[in-house]
Amino acid sequence: MAEAAPKPIVDVRDLKVEFRRREQSVAAVNGVTFSLMPGEVLTILGESGSGKSVTLKALMGLVPDYAHVTGQALVDGKDVVGMSRDELRQIRGPVVSMIFQEPMTALDPVFTIGDQIAEIIKTHEGLSHRAAMKRALELLEMVSIPSAARRLKNYPHEMSGGMRQRAMIAMALACRPSVLLADEPTTALDVTVQIQILLLLRQIQKEMGMAVVFVTHDVGVAAEISDQVAVMYAGRLVETGTVYEVLSERSHPYTEGLLSSTVHGGMKGQPLDMIRGQPPNLAALPPGCSFAPRCSQAVESCHRVEAPAVTLGPGRLVRCIRAQPLLAAE
Repeated sequence: MAEAAPKPIVDVRDLKVEFRRREQSVAAVNGVTFSLMPGEVLTILGESGSGKSVTLKALMGLVPDYAHVTGQALVDGKDVVGMSRDELRQIRGPVVSMIFQEPMTALDPVFTIGDQIAEIIKTHEGLSHRAAMKRALELLEMVSIPSAARRLKNYPHEMSGGMRQRAMIAMALACRPSVLLADEPTTALDVTVQIQILLLLRQIQKEMGMAVVFVTHDVGVAAEISDQVAVMYAGRLVETGTVYEVLSERSHPYTEGLLSSTVHGGMKGQPLDMIRGQPPNLAALPPGCSFAPRCSQAVESCHRVEAPAVTLGPGRLVRCIRAQPLLAAE
């Protein structure tokens, strides 16, 4: 009897998140679809305001009450969309966990680091305070915090930015989640600390076999840690594929623009080729392709007709009118 094909640990289909306040409606996520297998790392790449963080928060059920969420977001076989608050509390920690962008605002300033980590373990696993603190110590040692026993008694403001981020990672891993969501966890850190955190995350991900969805606007970070890359613009995934396909064989003008505006070796004395203009207002998206007003390769139909989603291969999608000739050539 043939073995059943492995199922994705994350399976998102036509996810939409719309913020409705008074008379205004903001479409932050506009029909996102992707899947992630156990042990894989997917990086969502894009400018600020493209909908990356909202996508992650929707997977955790952390969007505000005035957000209207539709579609499907299966995490370990459980559909997060439509879950009650009690159901969400049950999966946050053991099933899906999140590393937030700024740990100083995510950590509670009136409790010690040890107490905050131990509280999660006691809530989900029913351990005693002593046993939970022992696990908290092991977690701080795992994320390479020096003098870990002493740091258990520290409050967040008593730690450096790098150590706070490591403590945030330890907290996210406290209940051994199947899926880890990382929302730009290195943005506020020094470059040398960023590299340490990235290497640490990749090492822990491999050791624990977790699936990771990583959000960043840094192309270098995506190249360093990813198996799959999804490029996001105006709440939509405009290009997806393996890290090699997206970064080396990119087919969308926006992906090309992101790479052209990134500093790398051998560029001394050369100007950056920046993407002109600004991202669109999500409360009033332009007709046709959302990137067309900034695209140097746009034609007249790009401003009228929504860009088609062209599948170039397994997991390989490009949302651009220019991708149709590529498909025909194959």
